[in-house]
Amino acid sequence: MNSKSKVSFKKRTISLCLLASLIGFTPIKTNSIPILQHVTAVKGVQASERNISKVDYSKDVIYQIITDRFYDGDKSNNPSGNLYDANKNDWKKYWGGDWKGIADKINSGYFSKLGVTALWISQPVENIDAYIQQDGEGAPYHGYWAKDYKKTNPYFGSLNDFKDLVQAAHSHNLKIIIDFAPNHTSPARVENTGFGENGALYDNGKLLAKYNNDPDNIFHHNGSIIQDDKKNINEYKSLECCTYKNLFDLCDLNQQNKTVDKYLKDAINLWIDQGIDGIRLDAVKHMAFGWQKSFMSSINAHKPVFTFGEWSLDNGNYDAGNTNFANNSGMSLLDFRFARTVDNVFRYNSANMYDFNNMIASTAKDYEDVNSLVTFIDCHDFNRISTGSNNNRTNQALVALLTSRGIPAVYYGTEHYMTGDNDPYCRGMMSNFSTNTTAFNIISKLSALRKNNTAIGSGTTKERWINDDVYIYERQCGNNVALVAINKGNTDVNVSGLLTAMPNGNYSDVLQNIMSGNSITVRNGSVNNFTLRAGASAVWSYTTNSNSPTIGNVQQQMAKPGQEVTISGDGFGTSKGTVYFGNTAATVTSWSDDAITVKVPSISAGKVNVKVKTASGAVSNVYKNYDVISGDLVSVRFVVNNASTYYGQNVYLVGDVPELGSWNTDKAIGPFFNQIEGHYPNWYYDVAVPAGTKIEFKFIKVGTGSYGKKTIDWQSGDNRTYIVPYNTTGQVTVNW
Repeated sequence: MNSKSKVSFKKRTISLCLLASLIGFTPIKTNSIPILQHVTAVKGVQASERNISKVDYSKDVIYQIITDRFYDGDKSNNPSGNLYDANKNDWKKYWGGDWKGIADKINSGYFSKLGVTALWISQPVENIDAYIQQDGEGAPYHGYWAKDYKKTNPYFGSLNDFKDLVQAAHSHNLKIIIDFAPNHTSPARVENTGFGENGALYDNGKLLAKYNNDPDNIFHHNGSIIQDDKKNINEYKSLECCTYKNLFDLCDLNQQNKTVDKYLKDAINLWIDQGIDGIRLDAVKHMAFGWQKSFMSSINAHKPVFTFGEWSLDNGNYDAGNTNFANNSGMSLLDFRFARTVDNVFRYNSANMYDFNNMIASTAKDYEDVNSLVTFIDCHDFNRISTGSNNNRTNQALVALLTSRGIPAVYYGTEHYMTGDNDPYCRGMMSNFSTNTTAFNIISKLSALRKNNTAIGSGTTKERWINDDVYIYERQCGNNVALVAINKGNTDVNVSGLLTAMPNGNYSDVLQNIMSGNSITVRNGSVNNFTLRAGASAVWSYTTNSNSPTIGNVQQQMAKPGQEVTISGDGFGTSKGTVYFGNTAATVTSWSDDAITVKVPSISAGKVNVKVKTASGAVSNVYKNYDVISGDLVSVRFVVNNASTYYGQNVYLVGDVPELGSWNTDKAIGPFFNQIEGHYPNWYYDVAVPAGTKIEFKFIKVGTGSYGKKTIDWQSGDNRTYIVPYNTTGQVTVNW
């Protein structure tokens, strides 16, 4: 969720004939070379015939819904008075969409026809029951102004309605992902206790605190993050400010507080117990990294579900914190670098295909599990991809979204070219439920392809042909290949010298030429010369029973020994082989050609490499840097007082457990903070460490000495010790 918007307007085998119709294959007759259909062996199963995995999304397409703006299935739960606008003129009020409406569209077959397999819905918890007049803030139709995380939003429905929604989804083999926002409650003003509901937080009906009546420090009270361009102040560039100050006037929850820590972990477990299959975690930049890793550890210990966070990035903004979070927090992220680039290439025409390819290459290098990033092209926080006059560009962006690496999320209404710039105007009521648009057909055909060709969800990307307007890239997993061509330009382009990993044969366009695509012929790794028409897109696919085991990703993204994880990819075979974490074999609990589940073996914690050895003896690629943790994690605040430093020198923490770097100063935790919850020369940081463990640690000062050489000053004396609490937060304070 865009930070500002939260305040103002607060996202079995099947016949080859049937399969061909699903993914758009048209047989081609030829006398010159063998015919190779792009599906020569059925690799996947249709959504209606597959088991739902709550952690493996490698074959999924997500569909994001603003619950209030989708479909009104039960008018009896619509708000009354100033909260609701039946005419849908006031964009800051409720318009009536609810869980019954989503369930109705599930049961009507709309999503099955569209081909998506997971529905991401608005935060389901009870929000404040107020329309805030001041500053044009409005009503919490968006679901981001939580009041009670253990109750439902009554304007979306009752708990039984929510259960009915989950049941309807699962009966159609759809997953349900909920938005969840543990960063904050609702807006409040220090000078006005009557503003909204003063940020009130309830525990199943029992008041815990209000922002101006908070004796137990349920909230942070450090003011709002300041951005004043005239004064050249931008605290959004400070991770400390973003973590411990209010996002505008939203009441910032103090997750290090024992009551808040338990409350939020109990609350998410309550929703997991209703059968949900995933979580989108709001505003992860604005909560302590250590607490969030402990939050993920708690979820995994309860019932693991795929979780991805929102760390928003502005256009062209690279953030090392974003990358570190994706690689080390135990959850995935929404891929803003992908979204911003796609928008620039296809909506604004301010970037070219080289920029697109550079983004694909750089993110593959930066992110350890790029296939698990959730990609998107528009959402509830910024401009819709469609402008009303660029339908073909929207179609091209959808092709890129649905065939690139990552787990694609389609924003509701994009299949109907809905328009709207920024929130709330990008959050219009779902326009219609037609199944006849080109965008709808693109999503349907490419969602089917994703289910049946592992190259899309588990493969790697290779650029095959490129100029400013044309990008032809290949996705490959084992022997399975998808070749994608997009021409965003206004002129036809003659494509020659195109190489591919697909075997000899003729290949028809999976999109069935609805995007002016064409068929191709492959001989000896080369594609025949062809003309890619202006504005055209085409996708060609080859799947087979691979004899080359390939790991695409491992979910969940971190685990302790004994916990079960899923390895997705291709070519594992149907007979059980062996999975190694480092050099240690894991216990296999299930095995198929494209998915394996194992229990993490009893090994030392840390980042380890994972590989698969099939029953026939073939060995897979190495999946690097899987995060094995020491045990269940809790968040502990480490404080060191009187640690004076020189300019450019910072305080870090290192200790005897992997979560503290195992005494390796290159893996030390930090840099520490010293401005908000503690003040220089006192330093602090919230760190996830193994629960119930006696740990040893020391602080170090890291800086730059003569000739730019890195210097490390160790805290003197014996190692400090601390016994970590079992199931709550803690704090340890020492002097330098």
